[in-house]
Amino acid sequence: MILTVLVANRGEIACRVFRTCRDLGISTVAVYSDADADALHVREADAAVRLPGAAPSETYLRGDLVVAAALAAGADAVHPGYGFLSENADFARAVTDAGLVWIGPPPEAIEAMASKTRAKELLGIAPLGEVTESDLPVLVKAAAGGGGRGMRVVRELAALDEELRAASAEAASAFGDGEVFVEPYVENGRHVEVQLLCDAHGTVWALGTRDCSLQRRHQKVVEEAPAPGLPAALEASLLDTAVRAAKAVGYVGAGTVEFLVADGRAHFLEMNTRLQVEHPVTEEVYGIDLVALQLAVAEGRALPAEPPAPRGHAVEARLYAEDPARGWAPQTGVLHRFDVPGDGGVRVDTGYVSGDTIGVHYDPMLAKVIVHAPTREQALRKLAHALERARVHGPVTNRDLLVASLRHPEYADPAALDTGFYERNLDALITPPPGEEHAAVAAALASAASREGRFGGGWRNVRSQDETRTYGDHEIRYRPAREGGYEVVSPEGVRVVSASPDTVRLEVAGVARTFEVTAYEDAVHAGRHRLTARPRFTDPADLREPGSLLAPMPGTVVRVADGLAVGDRVAAGQPLLWLEAMKMEHRVFAPASGTLTALHAVPGHQVEVGALLAVVQTDAQEEDPV
Repeated sequence: MILTVLVANRGEIACRVFRTCRDLGISTVAVYSDADADALHVREADAAVRLPGAAPSETYLRGDLVVAAALAAGADAVHPGYGFLSENADFARAVTDAGLVWIGPPPEAIEAMASKTRAKELLGIAPLGEVTESDLPVLVKAAAGGGGRGMRVVRELAALDEELRAASAEAASAFGDGEVFVEPYVENGRHVEVQLLCDAHGTVWALGTRDCSLQRRHQKVVEEAPAPGLPAALEASLLDTAVRAAKAVGYVGAGTVEFLVADGRAHFLEMNTRLQVEHPVTEEVYGIDLVALQLAVAEGRALPAEPPAPRGHAVEARLYAEDPARGWAPQTGVLHRFDVPGDGGVRVDTGYVSGDTIGVHYDPMLAKVIVHAPTREQALRKLAHALERARVHGPVTNRDLLVASLRHPEYADPAALDTGFYERNLDALITPPPGEEHAAVAAALASAASREGRFGGGWRNVRSQDETRTYGDHEIRYRPAREGGYEVVSPEGVRVVSASPDTVRLEVAGVARTFEVTAYEDAVHAGRHRLTARPRFTDPADLREPGSLLAPMPGTVVRVADGLAVGDRVAAGQPLLWLEAMKMEHRVFAPASGTLTALHAVPGHQVEVGALLAVVQTDAQEEDPV
């Protein structure tokens, strides 16, 4: 019987496992890096053990330290979560060699399936040999791990070597294993997967399908179960292939077999020998707790012969601290307020609460928001509504993108689902949501009401000129009304019903709406809208010379282009340096052809967002100096 579980992970998945353990009366142990000392998973655990350092390679990827932590805390079992060491056979062996229960598949099954190259060999799929022009496009892929890390699409043969190096470096940083391989890249297929659960007595559950086609940078954003619109024969083939893969390696525990479906055919991608991020949609459809079943299987118990019958439809959206309008750049900072309405069966799996800080070292996912409903249409509507009503105050997030995606007519049509959704529709999806201009009016009036309260309102008797506040592209002009309150001059057609420092009610075209307004140092939140006030005067620190390359996000400089030095000629689009932020590698390119006149980036150094990395004097500047 398992009495105490250490979760060899962090954030949302650690909190998720702890929740089930509490329900079952099992004590919990967390491990944490220095960067996670005050993280939610540490606060929720019954005990916690520090892993000195901040980088994953120093902490969560150190299997020896994790095993020592489990022994020191008196744990008798280890749950790996997902990512980090979850698909590392050597770590699984180290756990069992220490006399602990491993809540996962046998190490031999991990070795057979966790490496995508060996899994393909096992299923008789030949790897791609030497790549030629006729093979393009191809996909460079990490052999271990997932989540979009260590993946690169290559469309030009000359770029292959560099993409292999970049993918290997990213995979090594995320999973401790830099092995990569190359496979044909199938354009705009559907990403469909099968959830498996197997016990040690020969029972294999194939828990239906999931569709995970909405992806950015090869990482899933929206997932659902069951995968809609699959022909019955194709679905049966997917389930059969998944079961055969599990039986071929004597699989025990939870696992997922992934496919790319295109032109009515299924192409095997990989088997993930762990719990998936998107497991909640399967739980909701089947009415089960996969973590509880993992624990039961690890204790040697047998599964019933058949799983429960599925019911309804479930959809999950991943809420990220990232800016889709700026190349999905990860965002950091204080999460001032985080509240997703939980009424009506909305489930929120998260590793953050209001007041927590989103740092630079780990994945930028804030939460998974999951709903279940009788039909797909109802589930999409319910999830979009819950996200729209959420209060996510702090760094920029992808919340508005998620709402727009769930309501997009192309996503509503199962026949149109494929992984190219964001490539086709991103520009329209990142358009500010309706009502942003009126939210800016509310923010301006709340600010005015706050100033009036602080200074006693005496300024009302002094009429000089309209007050002006600018938020992004919205310039708001207003004046105090003689009878009290405010008049909005621009935009036209807005009547102020009431205004206080935290609540503003506006009427437009006879329709009144209330905006809850909260101002922070970095932004103002008015309803669902995040607004940034434009300063009246330019900060001298913002005056950069033309051609300045600024860090798009906080992170670590991991590499500067070989031999790059001040005075070198560079070409437009040439990669100059590489940043690593939140376990992803980001390249910084020359904005135009010219001469490198300054290089401040140094490998190994941390940089803040907006830090000056380099300066490229363009050819146009050289020809026409001012």
